[in-house]
Amino acid sequence: MVLEDFKNELQGFITEKFSNDFFLGFSSHQKFSIKKDDSQSNSNFIDVDQILSNNSSKLKLEKYKKNILLSKELGITNFALSLSWEEILPNGDGLIDQTKINFYHEVLDYCIANEIEPFVTLFDFNLPLAIEEKGGWLNREILFWFENYVSICVNAFKDKVNHWIVINQPSVLNELNLFIDKRSISKVSLNRFLPTVHHYLLCQSIGFKKIKQICPQTQVGTIFSCHYVTSKTILEKDIKATERMDALLNKVFLEPTLGLGYPIKLMPCLKKIFKYFQIGDSDLLKVDFDFISINKCSSEIVAYDLFTSYINSRIVKFGLMNPNNELLEFELYTKLIYQIINKYSKYEGIKKIFIIENNISFFEKTNQLNEDQTLLMTQIKTFLQQISNAKKSGGKVDGFFVSF
Repeated sequence: MVLEDFKNELQGFITEKFSNDFFLGFSSHQKFSIKKDDSQSNSNFIDVDQILSNNSSKLKLEKYKKNILLSKELGITNFALSLSWEEILPNGDGLIDQTKINFYHEVLDYCIANEIEPFVTLFDFNLPLAIEEKGGWLNREILFWFENYVSICVNAFKDKVNHWIVINQPSVLNELNLFIDKRSISKVSLNRFLPTVHHYLLCQSIGFKKIKQICPQTQVGTIFSCHYVTSKTILEKDIKATERMDALLNKVFLEPTLGLGYPIKLMPCLKKIFKYFQIGDSDLLKVDFDFISINKCSSEIVAYDLFTSYINSRIVKFGLMNPNNELLEFELYTKLIYQIINKYSKYEGIKKIFIIENNISFFEKTNQLNEDQTLLMTQIKTFLQQISNAKKSGGKVDGFFVSF
């Protein structure tokens, strides 16, 4: 199947299954980076420019251009990308690296020249080392540092960006793993998790308000990673454990944003988060986002666990209950997205839902259209069919970004 055939298949399916308010995008949230030692930092990535030659920015630009052109050839007119805080402000605040600002201008200009609408994420796991050394998300001063960073970016690119995403997946935190990967959590661990979550969500709100202050008509959203949790058994203890895990993985990040507060009834240990509140925080947490994105969705089977502190629940490892079959995994995932969309659509405060990154492993392994195009098209259409089904049943999903 040649590229033109692929384009016609994709556009034909969209025309047949969706109304005019649904659109396709192309996601390129590329870190161009390597992992840090997690013991040294809360950040998951380090700028690859530190280890590559001076040609690294040129290589990055060419990679972006290649993906933008592929998007255009497929007739996909929306392109999602991320800025890097650590590149633009190497010290966290203060001196701006103008070469990086110029680099992102080139990327955005290339989008516009090719009639592609950019969706730009401000924070995507790239906290500057200088801020990490000052405590990172544990330090409430990050509210001021983040507001300054957002102001710099929005003022720099406001004439070229109509869709901003404040933060990519605040639930992807090292501290969160303490609850789901370890059998014993100390008070010290809890005292790291709580301020990190609170400061993340406050920054999310501050970023939204700063963008709207500078560009009132701009569409602003954020990204949540989503987990569909089900109980291992029908026993009450497992059902209650599942509710607590749902609160930890989903509600604690989403519901304060919607003005519903932290899910303290489900997770009493969250009462300790008020230790980190200041006057006005309750109102500040609520954000009237124009849209949200649900990304990196996963299905979790949960059981009661006496030995997991605070939540007394654990995730049953997927691999212990299902064969390691990539096609089965894909089939389960496409059904999962229907459930996730409907779950999040029930919240009144959510206006629109986009899927900007998906975790279909085949997509992520495919860097270009090749002999597997037929399988790729089948998978995309199957995935889109589930989105269509969710939309028909009242789901608020309005866009899907294809990612490779």
